[in-house]
Parts: sequence; C-alpha cells; structure tokens
Amino acid sequence: MAERSFVAEVQKLRRGAGETLHVEGILAVTKALLQSGVAYVGGYQGAPISHLMDVLGDAQEILEELDVYFENSASEATAAAMLAASVHYPLRGAVTFKSTVGLNVASDALANLASGGVKGGALVILGEDYGEGSSIMQERSHAFAMKSQMWLLDPRPNVSAIVDAVEAGFELSEASNTPVMLELRLRSCHLHGGFNAKDNVRPAMTVKDALENPVRDIDRIVLPPASFLHEREKIEQRWPAAVRFIKERGINEVFANDRADVGIIVQGGLYNTLNRSLELLGCSDAFGNSEIPLYVMNVTYPVVDDEIIDYCAGKRAVLLVEEGQPDYIEQNLNAILRRADIPTALHGKDMLAVAGEYTSAVVTRGVQTFLERYHPDAIAQKPPVLLGPDDPQSPFATRAPSESVRPRPPGLCTGCPERPIFSGLKLAERETGKHHISADIGCHLFAVNAPFDLGATTMGYGLGSAGAAALNSKDTDQRSIAVMGDGGFWHNGLTSGVGNAVFNKSDQLLVVVDNAYAAATGGQDVLSSPAELETRSTQHPIEKAARGVGVEWAKTIDNTYDVGAVRDAFVEALTTEEPGPKVLVMQSECQLNKQRREKPVRKKALAEGKRVVRERFGVDAETCTGDHACIRISGCPSLTIADNPDPMRTDPIATVLDSCVGCGVCGANAHAAVLCPSFYRTDVIDNPNRRDRALAAVRSWWIKIASRGIERRAARFEVAA
Repeated sequence: MAERSFVAEVQKLRRGAGETLHVEGILAVTKALLQSGVAYVGGYQGAPISHLMDVLGDAQEILEELDVYFENSASEATAAAMLAASVHYPLRGAVTFKSTVGLNVASDALANLASGGVKGGALVILGEDYGEGSSIMQERSHAFAMKSQMWLLDPRPNVSAIVDAVEAGFELSEASNTPVMLELRLRSCHLHGGFNAKDNVRPAMTVKDALENPVRDIDRIVLPPASFLHEREKIEQRWPAAVRFIKERGINEVFANDRADVGIIVQGGLYNTLNRSLELLGCSDAFGNSEIPLYVMNVTYPVVDDEIIDYCAGKRAVLLVEEGQPDYIEQNLNAILRRADIPTALHGKDMLAVAGEYTSAVVTRGVQTFLERYHPDAIAQKPPVLLGPDDPQSPFATRAPSESVRPRPPGLCTGCPERPIFSGLKLAERETGKHHISADIGCHLFAVNAPFDLGATTMGYGLGSAGAAALNSKDTDQRSIAVMGDGGFWHNGLTSGVGNAVFNKSDQLLVVVDNAYAAATGGQDVLSSPAELETRSTQHPIEKAARGVGVEWAKTIDNTYDVGAVRDAFVEALTTEEPGPKVLVMQSECQLNKQRREKPVRKKALAEGKRVVRERFGVDAETCTGDHACIRISGCPSLTIADNPDPMRTDPIATVLDSCVGCGVCGANAHAAVLCPSFYRTDVIDNPNRRDRALAAVRSWWIKIASRGIERRAARFEVAA
C-alpha cells in the first residue's frame, strides 16, 4: 500500500493534443513518456522519484491500452539491465531510481549498456537527492555520466521544460546510440505547473513484436574485440553525434545575452534558485527577465565547447553556478577556455560555496560577490539574506539561546513496530552483554540515535549482514548482530548477506525487520507483503527464503509489540550453540501504513454512527516515580514528561500525549523491564451502545464509593495541618 494513490490523477494522462495539462512534476514525466512512444518502463522506488513508480502502477490500465510493459524491478541493477531490450531493437525504454545510491547498484549494467550502445532510445530518470534534505551520502550523479560516457540532462525546474527534456532525451539517445540520464531534483519532482499536452503514442515496435522477431548484432555484445572498439566509437561517433543534436535542437538556453559584458553559467536544475537570487539583488524579476546574461546548461554532460566559447567571447568574466563536489564542470570549462585562448575570467567555487547545497542564500552571496567585482551597478538592492547572523534583521539570526533548544535527531514514528525490537535488544544485552551491530538502510537505522544507541556502520541497502562479515571469530562467544529491513532483504540482502553468511559458516545473528513494505520509500509492496495483488506475486515468507539458502536456525516473531517475547528471542539467538548464521524475522506492519488503511474505515464508521473503540495508554501520576526509565528504553514521541502534581515531589513524571496510537509498547517495556506498574490502558469509545453506558455508570459509581474513605482520611490530614 503506497503512501499515496494516484488513481484519480492518472486519468489526466489520457488527455491529448490541444489540451493544457496542470499536474505535478512526476505526472508530467509520466505523460511525457507516453507521448514519446515508450515501449517498456521499470524502476526501483526511492526518494524523490518513488511517486513515479506509484503513478505508473496506478496507470496500469492506460499502459496496457498502449501496449507499454511496466515492471517494479527487484533492484536498480535489475531496472538498468532491462534497458538491454533497446540494444538490438528500436524499443524506447525508460527506468527510474534514486540518484547515486541507485547508480552504485546499477553501475555494472549501465557500464555494459553504455559500452555496446543502444538502437532504441534508453532513458535513465534519476531522482537527484543532494543537499541538506537528503537521506544518503553527499555525492553527485555527474561522475557516473562521465565514467560511462552517458549523456546527462539537467532541465530547468519547469513542467514544460521537464516534458521537453524527456522527449529530447529519447531523441538524443537514438541520435547518438547512447543511453541518456535525466536528473530531477526534489523540487522538480514535486513542483506543479501546466504544459501543452500531445497525444499518447503507441510504440512503433512493442515488446511483443520484438519477442516474435528476435535479432542480434554481435558487435553490440560487450565481448572482446568488440568491447575495445566501443571506446573508439564513443569518442569518434557517438560524442560528435550527441553534440550535433544538442546544438541543432537548442537544448541549452541563453537568456539576455546582450545586456552586459559579464555572465552566469548555471546547471539547468539550479535555474530557479539563481533567478530568485538575481531577483533578490534587483537583477531579475519572478518571470526570469534577467539583466545579467545567462547560459543554462540543460545538458551538463557532454559540455558543448562551441556554445561555451561563443557565450564567453567578449565577456570580461563569467560565474559558474555548479552545485557540489568535485567541480567537474568548472574544470571542463577552464580547459575549454584556455585551449581556445579565450581571456574571459571564469569564477565558480572561489566565490560560491565549495560544497553543499546551493540554497537561495548561498547563491545570492556568491552572485553578489561576483557582481560587486565586475558589475556593481547591476545590484539594485541588498536582501536580508546577506546580513550576518548577528544582525537581528537577518533570517539567520538566533531567535532563542542555543542551550534552550536541544537538537532532535530523527526517530521512529509513534507506534512504530520497530521500536520494541530495539527495546527488546537493549533488555537482552543486560544478560548477553553488548555486541557489534551492523546497521542497514531503512527506518530501522534510526536506532543508531538515542535512546537506543544501537548500530556501528551502514554500508548500503541490504548490506547489513555483509557489513559484519569480517567480524566472525571462532575464538569468542560474542556474536556480531546485523540488521536489515524486508525491502533490503529482497533487494540485495538474501544473496550478499544471508547466502554469503551460509557459505562462509558465519556465526552472526541477522535480524530482518519485516514491516510488510518497502516503508522508507513510501510503503510499496515487496515479495513478503501480505497484500493480494493482481499483477504481482506476494506473501513469500522471509524465513522460508532464508532456510532455502541454507540457514538452519531461523525464527519469526509475528508480534514485535510483545517486548518480552522479543527480548527472549534475542537472548536465545545470542546464546544458542547452533552453528552457522542465525536469522530472526521480526514481523509487524508499518504503523503509518496501518493508520492509512484504518483511519478512513474508522472515519466512515463514526460518520455512520457505529461503535468505534480506540485503545490509549496513560501513566498514573500517583504511581510514577519520575525516574523516566520507561522513556530511556522506548523513545516514543508520544511518551514525554509533565509537571508532578504532587507538591511534595519535584521530579517530573512520565505522561502519554494524545498522539498515542495505542500500540502498547510503553506498558510492555515497563512490564518486560520490571520497571513500575504506573502504565494503564483505556478504551476510548465513540458512539457507545447501551452496554457501554451502563458499564460506565457502574464503574463511575464504584470508583466514587471506593474513594470515599481516601477522601475522608485526606480531609482529616488537611484539618490537622
């Protein structure tokens, strides 16, 4: 169950020529694929591109009408290898996944694809996840384009520009027999806008046609001596063809070239940010009417030498706005200008931030530095973003003392079924001692933060087990622990982790956190999901798969909220004498997806006047001692502290907020850790029936009767005082 459904929106994909389509960036990409006559599409979900897979899944009916094959790939490598269908056949194909982490996984397939070249257009749509909002290591996709000599498009964040880039990407790929990468930043994926639609195009050759008419060209297969010739072909044929197409099609853009003898060169994806900076300085308006000449690189690789030379000729200086490191484009432009003996001064990382995300504030400072040196008259105003943090008018001025605002690391959601897993492990460590824990990519990685502090390394999606491979010794009873999610298990972990551990007779314990979805990427189903789907095969148990590759000791805990059972399972797995790897499958549904499913049902029942029961937990203020041990082994956002109502006690007590979803982990933790009896459960009943009302009346009466003695004794104490 994906976090968002596009069933209603995908109907817009049927619209044709003469209509203006107002949609989100991802829907625009999908429409562009259909307008381009794509024959097959695949991919692996991952922010910020996950919704493209969700849209395609919801548009299955439309895809079938056009004979377009769609597949949810098992990994980025699987997706990239799909593009092999375009090597011998004039089939247009597209795949999508998350920027550098996806390219890391897919690099072998893409390298071979780029070597042999393609006959049909092959497009790799990348969700570029660079910057402070990113969830991955800070690397750029540009290096992969350079390494394999694949062309890289970086269109302006504009719906029409994105649609044009998709269509041009296929044409560029076919014109140069080279796979093309299309880079979309987070804001591009989710911006809204309008564009003039075209009719959807049924592919000239379908997958069915290719299967019924197989062909092969041995020169396209990456095998010596053909592979040696591919390198010469890239340089002597494909590169010139790509440059020729880029120039003739005018993919790169020049604006206001006659307005000054200085200029700015910018990556297409940063155009909106640059224009905002120019607007803040009074050099442009919101519609892009710049007073400074701009060269927008909607293709960042290959760089078109002639266009750079023509743009820089006659200018005293240009500023290159290139986000991230290394400064690939800046080095390239320096080489082009020096070889052509162009005296134009080139600035870039010397005036802009050397690394990091190019926000409006960062770009504005760099542009101001450049213009103050070469064209100070162009600066009409100085915005507050240029003020120092000590200036109270600066948006970056400190609004509260740092000691009063504590940093809050990311954590697990309220009711997350993974929280009790790590609570159980912390309790188990009281008996088994501490262990080296190899973490993985996914929500469970938040366990490296307080209050759990579990996890030492993370090496990649599904590589939790492999990350602990070297820490395997016969001379100690201490086992390493590896953690991975169900998404990582099916993506890569079964072979590189479990199979590897079986083959090498590793003594590690692998914990597979099975929350029924690839949850961190938006709640997409995986092989072990309980959902019944028409187009995919699910309900394949993880434990069965692990045993299938040779694991002898494997157990599934199907209710992770039972902290005591989780703790006991850890103790057993860490102390058993059974040789070989041990696998614990910790299985409970992602709370977010559970709430997405249950909230509409509950809302409907309430509207119909039906009886609805919600479980909530609380803390008895009189019983709570205020030691907060419950918080230290839980970390639930709904479990916090409150003022102690007893004037004789100063320690704040634990309390449960209204955001509680009734998972019961707080109480289970308290019971398993033998902490205190202060937790209680209540049932909140909407639209109660007669029995509920009668029971409530009886309970209220009994509580009143039972408390009379206490109240009388309290009154005597007050009189005596």
